[in-house]
Amino acid sequence: MSVQQFFLILFARKKTIVGTLLVVVALAVGFCLMQGKTYKATASVLLNYKGVDPLTGMTMPGQLLPGYMATQIDIIGSKNVALRVVDALRLADNAAVVEQFRAATGGRGSARDWLAELLLRKLEVVPARESSVVEISFKGADPAFAAAVANAFADAYQRITVQLKTDPAKKTAAYFNDQTRQLRDDLEAAQARLSRYQQEKGIVSLDNSRADVELARLNDLSAQLVAAQTAAMEGDSRRSAAGTPLTSPDVANNALIQTMRTNVAVAEGRFADTSQRYGPNHPQYRAARAELDKVRAELNAALATVSGSVGANAQVLRQREAELRDAVARQKAKVLEMNRAHDELGALLKDLDSAQRAFDAAAQRLSQTRIEAQSEQSDVALLNPAVAPTEPSGPRMLLGALVGFLAGTVLGVGLALSLELADRRVRADRDVTDIVGLPVLGTIAWTGPRRRRAGRMGGLAARLAPRRLLRLN
Repeated sequence: MSVQQFFLILFARKKTIVGTLLVVVALAVGFCLMQGKTYKATASVLLNYKGVDPLTGMTMPGQLLPGYMATQIDIIGSKNVALRVVDALRLADNAAVVEQFRAATGGRGSARDWLAELLLRKLEVVPARESSVVEISFKGADPAFAAAVANAFADAYQRITVQLKTDPAKKTAAYFNDQTRQLRDDLEAAQARLSRYQQEKGIVSLDNSRADVELARLNDLSAQLVAAQTAAMEGDSRRSAAGTPLTSPDVANNALIQTMRTNVAVAEGRFADTSQRYGPNHPQYRAARAELDKVRAELNAALATVSGSVGANAQVLRQREAELRDAVARQKAKVLEMNRAHDELGALLKDLDSAQRAFDAAAQRLSQTRIEAQSEQSDVALLNPAVAPTEPSGPRMLLGALVGFLAGTVLGVGLALSLELADRRVRADRDVTDIVGLPVLGTIAWTGPRRRRAGRMGGLAARLAPRRLLRLN
């Protein structure tokens, strides 16, 4: 179908199109007149939410959360909020409302649910662009009632946001309460293990000063042992040398031995002098001989005593060395035992410190979540409360007429095309070719007299289409 054919059909069916248009516009206007006046009240709320994770305590602005605004709109338009509005306005307690509910539903269901559904149908929630303001609008026949419902929705939304925040906080507080109790038991158990270990090992102080003292004592005993070993080796050397008293330095350097050797030398000189003067049987010879033997006997006895004292001293040094070696071994074992005990004590102290830190962290989070659970502050603020509108928001006669005009035009054109398809007629040269399938050799057109005041549609139709000459049955 060409554009010329389309306009020819519209011109031919203009009465049908205009009639349909007038009927539809009349119906639209009549429908608007039949509708009662409706009033729209709007309350504005400001969302200032900062998301806080009750477990980690991390804060994230609500605007950064995906779907935040859509979630808030869904909450406002939820049935739970609508039920709170019904309860706040006591709509279910009105006898007239109950009668309407019974007449509409036959008594099936709950009046609260029925009223909540009705309120949600007339509720409109619109978020502002690029801001955190949300407008809550309600339409009704009574302006005061519409304003009351809009404000009730805003108040119920504030209350439910508080509940949605405090309920998870209460559950989190209960969780942290159980965890804190368990961590307190772990802390007490760690303290009991530490105290029991201190009692078993006799550890009075938790520092390592006693181990430092014992280590210093071990070092002192080790130094004494080295000195004793040196002295014992020297004593063994002197005892070996004391086996030959004449060459022993201890014997040679002894003052008594030196004195007695001097006495022996003097006695030997006297005996030599006396033996030259007198014979062996002379009393002075015998006296000198006896004095010499006496002095030599005393020297030998002194040599034996000094040699024996050197051996005894070497034995004492060896005994001292053995005692110091045993003392060093015992002290070393004691120091090692104290180090092992200190290491085990350090492990117990670390366990105690870890249990203490975990308990402190849980106790801090418990205090925070308890405060959050008891907080009644809402992150939603009422920016502009709804007031009773003075002018109705509907019905809109101009909008209804415009919609009727558009619908009537489309319906009229569609009806004209349907009638044309049902009763196809020849309105142009091309129609003969399309319908009969024969070429058009010529046309005879008749044009009526021109009217002085021809409308634009009439002139356009006169130029586009000739008079109808043939009709197909």
